[in-house]
Amino acid sequence: MNRIQYYLSNQSLKGKWALTSAAVIFVSFAVICSVLYIAIHSWLLNEQEQSVKRTMDDLTVFFESQGNFLTIHDIQSNKGLMNSIVDKNQTVRILNQDKIEILRINDSTEIMPLVPDDLPNHGYAISKEKVENVDTFLAASTIRIGPFSGYIQLTHPLTSFESLMRYILTAMCILGLGALIASAGIGYLLATTLLKPLDDLRLEMTEVAEQGFTAPIKLQYDAKDEIGDLLTVYRSMMGELEQSFLSQQQFISDASHELRTPIQVVEGHLSLIKRWGKDDPAVLEESLNTSLLEITRMKKLIEEMLELARREQNDLQNNADILMITTDIMEEIKVLSPDATIELEVDPEISFRAIISENAYGQILRNLLQNAIRYSENSPKIKIQLSKQHESVQIEVSDQGIGIAEEDQTRIFDRFYRVDSSRSRDGGGTGLGLSIVNMLVNKYRGTIKVKSKLHFGSTFTIELPAGK
Repeated sequence: MNRIQYYLSNQSLKGKWALTSAAVIFVSFAVICSVLYIAIHSWLLNEQEQSVKRTMDDLTVFFESQGNFLTIHDIQSNKGLMNSIVDKNQTVRILNQDKIEILRINDSTEIMPLVPDDLPNHGYAISKEKVENVDTFLAASTIRIGPFSGYIQLTHPLTSFESLMRYILTAMCILGLGALIASAGIGYLLATTLLKPLDDLRLEMTEVAEQGFTAPIKLQYDAKDEIGDLLTVYRSMMGELEQSFLSQQQFISDASHELRTPIQVVEGHLSLIKRWGKDDPAVLEESLNTSLLEITRMKKLIEEMLELARREQNDLQNNADILMITTDIMEEIKVLSPDATIELEVDPEISFRAIISENAYGQILRNLLQNAIRYSENSPKIKIQLSKQHESVQIEVSDQGIGIAEEDQTRIFDRFYRVDSSRSRDGGGTGLGLSIVNMLVNKYRGTIKVKSKLHFGSTFTIELPAGK
């Protein structure tokens, strides 16, 4: 059994299909043939038995119709009367009271069995026995012909019946073998035809593995079946993988570029200190402050890059109190930016709970508030509005800052994208804040929109699934 399982497990899909179809068709054919064989055997055997009964009935009627005028001598001198009743493959014997044969019609069997002693008074007894190793129907009864009384015995060998059944069985075996070979061949051809798209897909995937995403998708299959669905999923998956791969390459390139700048600044100031800053307190102080500032910026950049790289599963059991967290973060921001004015508009009678972790919502709101403060030319004025919309919680963060140009609004959630790169870098931005916000909102099945106009401020609207 283990060898069979090992053999099957190492077969190709076409081979498994061919073997399976052949096995199923062969088993089905064998079951049908077995049922047919048993039915034919029973029907023909019953026909043979009915033939014996008809002969015995005809003989009984014949003897009774002759009455006392028929004698054994008449039958011996004119066997034609009996031959017209008895089939040529049957043997009829007439025996006296001592069971000694006195008349035989036909000789289908050389060895004749004994007449049983327990015969019925009326009618005849039928049995099936082996005579000369051949199944034979035997019929016997008492008989009275004129003054003669004795026994009549009919022997009906089943030689022709057995020959016919062997012929039928041989024909079924030959047809079964032919069906097995034909089903295996047809199954293999069908498997080759039906699985050709999968074979082409395998070759194409191998080509992609060798050449990368530069290999074009050449596979065409328009049928609306399971293979068509699989190819649709494959094309979609390959598109997403290619986009993810390109995004990763872009991310690595942008990250390298962003990290190179503070490293170069630190390297330059350390070289400056090494050359003459050790003896000049003013140069030393300036270089150390600048280096620490760049290291802080680099540390923040690395932390935000790690945050974007993390892909933890969101926990749908989270149930954050949006109002409480918003209030806490407002107090935190006011301490860090005393000149900022932050207003909160909310209905205190409504429960603002959303399916998001407290830490994730805190990161979202901090980034939005820090951006609002960073991109305000005068004293920052920010308004936060909480509302309930059907089965979601809506958070709006509005500022009166420099705003975002319309052509930039579609790209502000891209990693390392800055509307004004020089000012953003000077202001301490990394270009990752809004990317983190977008990632966290999508992670918890929310949406984020921006509405902005240059020099008139921006409004970020976030919708999160409502909690309980």
